Amino acid sequence: MPPARGFRANRPGEVVATGQPAGTLLGSPGPNIGYALSLAQPFRDRLEVADHEHPDDAVAVGAEIAMRRAATLGRAPVGTDLECAFTLLGYLGGAPADLVEWRRPRTHGARREYDARRVVVDAVRPEALALGADDLRAALAEWRTLILPDATP
Repeated sequence: MPPARGFRANRPGEVVATGQPAGTLLGSPGPNIGYALSLAQPFRDRLEVADHEHPDDAVAVGAEIAMRRAATLGRAPVGTDLECAFTLLGYLGGAPADLVEWRRPRTHGARREYDARRVVVDAVRPEALALGADDLRAALAEWRTLILPDATP
């Protein structure tokens, strides 16, 4: 057999000339990022949600943050991405009261509203996505260094 021919991304649906658009509400494309929704389900029973918070909203937002983290790292989501996402928002315990107050209105209805999820995901600072779960737990008391607190719901 002859060697494979080289591939060139030049089909109409491929974004190569100008690069992937970036900005508010545009998301972070990556390989098989939707798998994060399946990986998030086992975390559901471990999540510590406050009064007037719904576990489905927490799962939806956590999965989206995990998707962004995985896409930033150039791979499909893994369980560690979900652990980091839920830790970052304080859903795995140790959340300061002001973080809970910040996330409550922003995650309300996120299971049904794309815009609500994107507000929270876009508020996560890029450098926070590179941290592991242990580092995030250690920095949770100073959560404003990880999340932009002025993101509006």
